[in-house]
Amino acid sequence: MSSAPFSHSENSSVRIMYIVCLTLVPPLVFGVYQFGLNALQLVLTCAVTAVVVEATCLKMMARSPLACFDGSALLTAMLLAMSLPPTAPLWIGVLGSSFAIIVGKQIYGGLGQNLFNPAMLARVMLIICFPIEMTAWAAPSPIDFSNNLVSVPLTWLEFDGVTAATALSAEALPSQDTVALFFGNQAGSLGETSALLLLLGGGYLLYKRLIHWAIPCSLLLGVAMPAAISHWWAPSDFLPVHTHLFAGATMLAAFYIATDLVTSPTSIRGQFVYGAGCGLLIWTIRSFGNYPEGVAFAVLIMNATVPLIDYYLRPNVFGSKAVKEG
Repeated sequence: MSSAPFSHSENSSVRIMYIVCLTLVPPLVFGVYQFGLNALQLVLTCAVTAVVVEATCLKMMARSPLACFDGSALLTAMLLAMSLPPTAPLWIGVLGSSFAIIVGKQIYGGLGQNLFNPAMLARVMLIICFPIEMTAWAAPSPIDFSNNLVSVPLTWLEFDGVTAATALSAEALPSQDTVALFFGNQAGSLGETSALLLLLGGGYLLYKRLIHWAIPCSLLLGVAMPAAISHWWAPSDFLPVHTHLFAGATMLAAFYIATDLVTSPTSIRGQFVYGAGCGLLIWTIRSFGNYPEGVAFAVLIMNATVPLIDYYLRPNVFGSKAVKEG
């Protein structure tokens, strides 16, 4: 089309990326408060590595290296850091961020061309290659501000935290405090810190219409419905609904990972199917798999089905034969 007028949105890919990054800052800050300076260094390591590697790849492909500041590399790094154990060694962050940018993104042609979510692809690679480092969860050791004093625990300043089982592990099956899970007082990754802060950030993205509600709602329902049925059927063998929703990276996946514009379906009907599939796979892997957390595997599996979902559930093109016959 060459004639005006045209309607334009104020949003651009760069603006969207940085808004999403800003909404991730509160849960990241809370995660650092919970787990200590090692978590902060891990986040910064992932961010710097991702930007530098992206600039290098762009330079090698004869593109402008300044495109590394479009926010996509930073967002990938933040999501990867939030999926890592807070006490993971820094070389894990370097290796994971490099893999996410090179193999997960640039090898497909760069921003908008990748089939799989780069951060989740890197997480799956790390957990398969380095299972010990990727499953060493640390118990929270927050700074104490009570009694008008500031008490910093020694573990907050160290890089070797006290290990603990995640809320999704078999050891945690008997009972879980809903309030503690909701506010983030649990062992796990930075993305498992506060369901409340992730909900607030996701709500803001919905309010600004940067994401559609179809994927978050269908994903949460896809997790909650089988969890409710299985826990009602065998409460001693299956985790309750609130644990599935508030523990692990469920909230992070619902609002930030599965809603990735590049790797999710374009149609609303397709997004419902995609989100429900992610949720069901998350519950299935958690309940029957060897890994307590199934978000990364579930998202990558559903990423692979997106072309098929789009093929069958995409809306009819205006003026097409299907529309005329209808």
